[in-house]
Amino acid sequence: MIWTNAVIQGLLLGGLYAIFACGLSLMFGVMRLVNLAHGDLGVLGAYFAIILVEHLGGNPLWTFAAVIPVAALVGYLLQRFLLDHALNGGELSPILVTFGLSIIIENLLQQTFGANDQSLNIGALSYQSWKIASDIYVGRLNVIIFVVAVLVIVALQLFLSRTPAGRALRATADNRRAAALSGIDPKRTRAMATAIALATVAVGGLFLAMRSSFAPTSGSADLLFAFEAVIIGGLGNLWGTLVGGLVLGVAQTVGSQINPADGILIGDLVFLAVLAFRPQGLIASRSVAVR
Repeated sequence: MIWTNAVIQGLLLGGLYAIFACGLSLMFGVMRLVNLAHGDLGVLGAYFAIILVEHLGGNPLWTFAAVIPVAALVGYLLQRFLLDHALNGGELSPILVTFGLSIIIENLLQQTFGANDQSLNIGALSYQSWKIASDIYVGRLNVIIFVVAVLVIVALQLFLSRTPAGRALRATADNRRAAALSGIDPKRTRAMATAIALATVAVGGLFLAMRSSFAPTSGSADLLFAFEAVIIGGLGNLWGTLVGGLVLGVAQTVGSQINPADGILIGDLVFLAVLAFRPQGLIASRSVAVR
């Protein structure tokens, strides 16, 4: 029963990782860009929520309605006025730019809010749970996060396959030059992808702040877990990203059950094993395009 509980808790944790990872996967699929500031932008959204709650009050759950559109707008502007220029500078330039952006965000947050951990208090929801067996309880917030993760992946898949804008994203991911020749605006498409990516990572940042504490430097760990989930599942594959998040979450909780200090290490070892023996990921796409 102990191991069953560890697996269940790991699956729920994997939902949070999948939310962080899906935007990273989308940006890579469309632009072949690994955004090293991805985790920090999620944490930035969490701090924005704290500011809103401090000034306006109320249950922090309402901040989703404010933070998500602002994050999407920031993503759109960030792509149009910074990352597009970086993409023109070669393969290394975007990595260096997003690395610099990560450092700037972390330092600004530390200067503004200090180094102490913070969290969003959502009241009883943070500790309420459901009993599913004699010795197994699942937190309601964790279940909500998992359900939202699945819904986000489903919504992104439907958007990519059923809407003109989504098909433009897929066309750009498959062949940028051919997409441009067919009349698709590549700059607008890239900006849309980044807007969606930042909106999803803002959701992850808010859930992280509600689930546990966070600090200005938390974005680095979030980026690492998101990147591991993407690699484990398969680059550019949204369903693979969900699977990768679940595998990583289970590896960490089972590892913690073996030794509380080794949870993250076991997750890293699983990531390295997949990278070594199945570098295309557990669910490989037929190409690196978003699927």
